[in-house]
Formats: sequence, C-alpha cells, structure tokens
Amino acid sequence: MDMYRRMISPLLFTLSPETAHRAAVFALAHLPFLFPRAQVPELPITLWGRRFDNPVGLAAGFDKDAEAWRGLSRLGFGFLELGTVTPKPQPGNPKPRIFRDSSTQSVINRMGFPGKGAAHFKDGLRGRESCPVPLGINIGKNKATEDFDAIVDDYKSCIRMLGGLADYFVVNVSSPNTPGLRALQSKEALSGLLTELMQVKDTQIPLLVKIAPDLSEQELEEIAAVVTETACDGIVISNTTLARPDVLPQDFAAEQGGLSGALLRDKATQMIARFYALTDGEIPVIGAGGVSSGADVYQKIRAGASLVQIYTGMIFVGPYVAARAVRELSQIIAAEGISDWTQIIGIDSARYMR
Repeated sequence: MDMYRRMISPLLFTLSPETAHRAAVFALAHLPFLFPRAQVPELPITLWGRRFDNPVGLAAGFDKDAEAWRGLSRLGFGFLELGTVTPKPQPGNPKPRIFRDSSTQSVINRMGFPGKGAAHFKDGLRGRESCPVPLGINIGKNKATEDFDAIVDDYKSCIRMLGGLADYFVVNVSSPNTPGLRALQSKEALSGLLTELMQVKDTQIPLLVKIAPDLSEQELEEIAAVVTETACDGIVISNTTLARPDVLPQDFAAEQGGLSGALLRDKATQMIARFYALTDGEIPVIGAGGVSSGADVYQKIRAGASLVQIYTGMIFVGPYVAARAVRELSQIIAAEGISDWTQIIGIDSARYMR
C-alpha cells in the first residue's frame, strides 16, 4: 500500500482518469502475477445460499467488460460485481467523462454505460468457475432503448445470456448518466420491471436492484414496498449522487455526472439504515458509497448492510484497499468483543431514523 502511494499513485495521477483506469484494468487482466494474493482474515456470511468469505466486495463500474476479474480476485475482495453490461455494444458519453479531486477523495463520472455488449462480456467470463469469490453481474439498458417494453427486453436479454455465469444479478436503474434511467425507480415502472424480471431469471440466482441516494423519503418507502411485493432478493444502496457539497472545488463541482467518494459516505449510510428499518431487516442490503476503511465497512454493517462495496477507494488508497479494510474490520470486531459479526447487522438503524 505504501509503495502504491509513493510510486504508483503519483504515476497514475499524471494520466487522465480514464487512461489510468484502463491501465489498471489492463494490468489486472493481463498481468495478474504482479498482484500477490492478499491474505485476509475470514469473516464469512451466507446469503442467497452462497458463502462470502468476507463482506467487502468490489462495486460495479470498475470491470465493465469482465476483463479483470482474475486479477481482482487476488486483492482481498470477498466478492466482485462486474458491469454495468448492456445487451448491445455502445460507446457511452463523449470524453472526457471522468474527473477526480484528491483534496476530497471524490470522483465525478458521466460514463453512460460504455461497453462491448453482453456477448463480449460472456466471452470474458470463460473459466469463471475458477474464480474463488462470488461474481455478481450488474445489468443495464442501452441508451437508444426508450420504450418501456423494449427496456424490459434489454434487461431480460442480459439475464438470459448471462444467467449461468452470475452468482447474483443487479438491475441498475439509478445511474444518472443514461437519460431516463432513474425514472425506472418510480413505483409503477419499478414494479412492472421487477415483476417481469423475477419471472425470467433462474430461481436459484438472486436478483437485486440498485438505487440512487437522491431519493425522497416517500420514494424510498415506495421502493421498499415494491421490492417486498415483487419478492426481489435484495438491494444495493447506493449509486452516485447528483448533489454537490460546498467543500468541492468550484470547477470540479461544475462537471456533470454522478459524484462518488468520501463525501457520499454519510448520505448512503443513512439511506441504508432507512431502508433496513422500512423492511424490518428482511431484505438483504449491499451498501456502497464512500467506503475506504474497515471503520467505514463497520458503520455500514451496523446501519443495515449485510455486504459492503468499494470502488472510488481503490483510486485514492490503492488496489489492496479491500484487504486492508477486511483486516481493520476484523480488528474492530475483536476489540468490541463480537463473536459473530452478522449479529450486528442493522443494530444502529433506528438511530438514523431520529
């Protein structure tokens, strides 16, 4: 980690954010031997009939085309979420489309689901049975798809093509960078979409939905009701935010897109706790947003998350951020005298409702 901060990070930060990202994906995909396998303590949890050796995973967005999962699985993650993948290839939004601010450890992106499509993604998962951790697949619609029935077909297409390769699916309806996508979070649209997808997917493969952090209390209540009524298997909270806290540099804040990083932490954690309380802890939550340490993971678990994801933390802390977070989490749990960490999931949720 120290070598990353002293040598590798300064080099990567001389590159544009997207070039640096592509370099990291290339190295993890083609030079995995450069990344010694991390040794981390086991903090197991079983969800959806699947064992996760630890609760710290990689969020969607890093490995969009299922290229780097072999290298990523060496870094200490308890699970990986790949994508977002769309049925057809698409270029995404015009470049530049990723911006970073080191002073606040923040990233703004307006990628727009660039990728090579589901067929290429499937090819990238050849040999996935050798992956030592569960693999989730985050699915989205193509930008050109606008009619609701066609949108449903986009998601169905991904599920049908990739169904045998996913440990779970995540329906992405919350990226702010695809026109009209967040409208799918409305009660009627989300109910229709999830009802259709629950009928198509294999009953053995969990289906989750990923939501935005910018929802009102009423919108979150409606989503909780829809997820419950459709028997959706879980939820990911949250995607990036359109909010721009005052501490952001003015030029950086002016960029369009979704904000991720440390400044999203509290907002996402509060939403996790609200959802956990609304559903009485009956629906598993994967927590994401502003996670870069074991303390961050611990906070989200106590708020209501059964699993937690990292992405932006990799940019500012380094590739072994998950391994460090798992070690720190293990130390916190031991110091608190907790014998079974799964018993503290949601223990603080009521505190966030005050």
